[in-house]
Amino acid sequence: MALNLPAQPLHNQPQPFHCGLRKLFLDLPYRNGNQPAQTKRETGDSSAHSRELDEENESAEGDGKMKTKLLSMWTNMKYGWTVKMKTNFSKDSPVWLLGRCYHRKMIVEPSSDTSVGLEGEGFEGFKADFISRVWLTYRREFPILNGSNFTTDCGWGCMLRSGQMLLAQGLVCHILGRGWRWYDQKPTNARLYHEDVCHRKIIKWFGDNPSWNSPFSIHMLVTLGTATGKKAGDWYGPGSVSHLLRQAVELATKDDKEFEHLCVYVAQDCAVYIQDIVDLCDISQSQPQDTTNSLYSSPSWKALILLVPVRLGAEKMNSVYGSCLTALLTLENCIGIIGGRPKHSLYFVGFQDDKLIHLDPHYCQEVVNVWEPNFPLWSFHCRSPRKMNLSRLDPSCCIGFYCRTRDDFYKFMQSVQQCLVPSHEAEYPMFVFCEGRSRDVMTFNRFSISDDSVRCSDMKVESDDDLECEEFELL
Repeated sequence: MALNLPAQPLHNQPQPFHCGLRKLFLDLPYRNGNQPAQTKRETGDSSAHSRELDEENESAEGDGKMKTKLLSMWTNMKYGWTVKMKTNFSKDSPVWLLGRCYHRKMIVEPSSDTSVGLEGEGFEGFKADFISRVWLTYRREFPILNGSNFTTDCGWGCMLRSGQMLLAQGLVCHILGRGWRWYDQKPTNARLYHEDVCHRKIIKWFGDNPSWNSPFSIHMLVTLGTATGKKAGDWYGPGSVSHLLRQAVELATKDDKEFEHLCVYVAQDCAVYIQDIVDLCDISQSQPQDTTNSLYSSPSWKALILLVPVRLGAEKMNSVYGSCLTALLTLENCIGIIGGRPKHSLYFVGFQDDKLIHLDPHYCQEVVNVWEPNFPLWSFHCRSPRKMNLSRLDPSCCIGFYCRTRDDFYKFMQSVQQCLVPSHEAEYPMFVFCEGRSRDVMTFNRFSISDDSVRCSDMKVESDDDLECEEFELL
């Protein structure tokens, strides 16, 4: 039985085109908005010379925009965004989404005081929950990235976008709560208006511009990446992105009080050092208690986003860890997993049976000016869940968790233990909690957390079997 859901609005959606357009794209001289250097000509007429230069610049700018649009169209076709496809959901199995369980056979009568939308714990609840996750994708025609001529991240920024979505989910939990839902309607009361303001504020923090008012923009992440030798156009792994997110939050804390009760910790070599967490989050000894800004966490304890980069195999993921990954997605504290297939980054938010449910950043959209009043929100929310077989997951990934209070963190340590060790006793846990501080532990090589294998694909076209999307349908 099919559950009807409006298709993802693809405004100005490019129509499928054949490979001749790809050849045209490859033949254009300037890539991703790159413009040719101006050449000086000998001329006695300065005004004529100026007009010639203006005409050359306009022509080069036009070529750059055309190249960007063709790249966008090719990417959208390549990853299946130009055709309607279906994701099949079994009516006999539960669907898990970031700690929430939904089942077709579970139907809850909506309460009379529900002011917007009707949501039960059945499949309608899953749809509302999935659509409410913040979706950050490739964008085109944004301001030039620092130190480059790139005006799009199409073709190389998928892991950065996946990391942005992971952080965005942590911020949604921090500010709006895990139970928050987005409905594409105007707010009708004070509570909904407040939620709309907070929702837009979170999206503004990820706006595609080099402003300090967007501390988690791709411009900021690329700038931070230069310290490690990365530049615009380079590919990133999940471990690298987790450290960029930590640095971005640390910098944002210095300029915006919104973040002073939030911190990010990145596990080292699959080990979470408890005293490091306490030193980072416990502010009762280092600072006087300030109860005026304690809306989102305890005044003496910072809320924690915990990022754990792991590598679950050599070339392929060790299958014994599959059940561990899905178990982690059933925890209320989990904010998702970034990883994907080899050369193809995705943001995983749930699963059904042996299929992972994810948000795909490989849809190239026009940039949105998030500083305009009431800017459109539809392009930041996806109506098209996609699924991928768990066995195809790349072994390199990063798992995210959110703990609001001290009690939440210690309860999380207890509850997560049963998810970390595979059923095969001889296998190692996915990650461990260690007493003490990392700096007090003698350094030694456990195993490498190399993350270079998860990258955006450049030329290989995915088969139709890899792409499941667009409509909700029950078998």
